[in-house]
Amino acid sequence: MLIIEDYLLLVLDDVTGKPVGDASYLQQVAAGALLVELALTGRVDLAGDASGWRSGRVVVRDQSPTGNALLDDALSTIKAKEGSKPKSLVEVLSRSKPADSALDGLVARGLLRREEGRILGIFPTTRWPAADSRHEGEVRRTLTRVLRDGGAPDERTGALVAILAATKQAGRVMSAGEELTTTERREIDHRAKGIAEGSWAAGATRRYVEEITAATTAALTTTVIIAGAQS
Repeated sequence: MLIIEDYLLLVLDDVTGKPVGDASYLQQVAAGALLVELALTGRVDLAGDASGWRSGRVVVRDQSPTGNALLDDALSTIKAKEGSKPKSLVEVLSRSKPADSALDGLVARGLLRREEGRILGIFPTTRWPAADSRHEGEVRRTLTRVLRDGGAPDERTGALVAILAATKQAGRVMSAGEELTTTERREIDHRAKGIAEGSWAAGATRRYVEEITAATTAALTTTVIIAGAQS
């Protein structure tokens, strides 16, 4: 399972199939999550001062296939744009609608169902209710251990928590599994933010994920500003 797939399972309501929060920035989140995943697998990295690329630009370290079509497509795109800033790559990758591809994959594996409908009989809508919640349950148990019980996250869980923190979804998605007070939700959000800013990953990997979560947050902010201007 990819980090973005875990994220989507968490932010989609199991019964209604609707996102528990704002879904207008899911493509940017998916793009950022793919970059994070590629960083954690050693495929991409941030350039250093002596690398021949400008420091802080994204470079490809390993072009070998990952075995996942969504990741491999993203890696090819990054290779073609090598030397770009993380924020720029988030925008480029988001144009291919990676969240949609990830949702299609979850449907194909029987974890979600796709339900097509229309609002007022006119506007098409798609919902993604749960078909098999076992994997999501495992992810939630891991997050409970980390976000409520104070357990230390591994790198992958740390990356997922960092993305939940960047999109301000940690408390919201945890309250979907159980009734939480406003105070408890705030405590979870605070814990997630602390993990995102802490030492869950080492060296270049942590720095890279910081850049990606910052880029994802910037994309979210831009989306909100545009939506406000158009309303």
